[in-house]
Amino acid sequence: MAVPQSVQGDKPNLLGMTLPEMTRFFAELGEKPFRAKQVFRWIHHFGVDHFESMTDLAKSLREKLPTVTTITPPKLMTSQESKDGTRKWLLDVGTGNGIEVVFIPEDDRGTLCVSSQVGCALDCTFCSTGKQGFNRNLTSAEIIGQLWWANKAMGRNPKDERIVSNVVMMGMGEPLANFDPVTNAMDIMLDDHGYGLSRRRVTLSTSGIVPNLIRLKTRCPVALAVSLHAPNDELRDILVPINQKYPLTELFAAIKDYLEAAPRDFVTFEYVMLSGVNDSVQQAHELVKLVADIKCKINLIPWNPFPQADYQRSSNNAIHRFREVLQNADLIVTIRKTRGDDIDAACGQLAGQVVDKSNRKTIALKSIPA
Repeated sequence: MAVPQSVQGDKPNLLGMTLPEMTRFFAELGEKPFRAKQVFRWIHHFGVDHFESMTDLAKSLREKLPTVTTITPPKLMTSQESKDGTRKWLLDVGTGNGIEVVFIPEDDRGTLCVSSQVGCALDCTFCSTGKQGFNRNLTSAEIIGQLWWANKAMGRNPKDERIVSNVVMMGMGEPLANFDPVTNAMDIMLDDHGYGLSRRRVTLSTSGIVPNLIRLKTRCPVALAVSLHAPNDELRDILVPINQKYPLTELFAAIKDYLEAAPRDFVTFEYVMLSGVNDSVQQAHELVKLVADIKCKINLIPWNPFPQADYQRSSNNAIHRFREVLQNADLIVTIRKTRGDDIDAACGQLAGQVVDKSNRKTIALKSIPA
């Protein structure tokens, strides 16, 4: 029997299987395809993790499935709620490691910020997650398990309007450094028998892993955000070290190519505002020139502090001056509202609980094409 990608111990974990994977798995058990679809819906649409609760399955199948497979979501370690309604969960992924997932409620949507790795190896200098180190990639079950858990924790009724209407792959880790589990998890998010999200409502944020961005265009195109944070290679080499491998010229060529297939015809550039580092009027003009020939939105992010950080948040005046330059060039610009900073759930603050590995960069980047 072929072993699916998502495995819990010695049993395949159905939580991380796409519907085609589950259909193949059930066929190898001698079961018809519609049985896989039933189980898939029970898991993702109804949030069930016990086979005995799947009442439309034959009793013999309900008894057989626990012997050959499992449904194992991550376990809750801690739960916090901000004064602004933002919720953060720390989930246990074993070996002393925890990952953080954040839900941000808005009047017109509910956005879940999902992690893709235990820690991060890219070591962006302004990011708390990068500073704590890297342990391993998450499995597809651990990634989709964050959405599964959020729906469960907030009491989602499948007949009601979705509590989680949007997912952003912007939590701990670099999604494109964990390509296959991330794209499999996004397949489940998009599947009508799973969570039924539209491609326009699933956003992947990358620091710029160019070869895997090219792969994403044909594998699973979703809305795209890019962690830019600098208007030139010299500064970005420092703030976002992966730029030393994939400089802006290569990154922008890949972005333009990706937008040909993306569900949204623009890219969102994320730009964290660091006082005296990247927030001058001159740098704003430089940014205007950099993005002049690409359809984009620019999201200015007031930097969120964390212990032992070497930066300071740009002043409100500096942020507004920077925005004015961009708007005068007819660019669409937003200033991200800081949410959940009182529980360290804001952008760049996710830290989880990570047992670092000394060879973290080799481990995390070994699967990235040269």
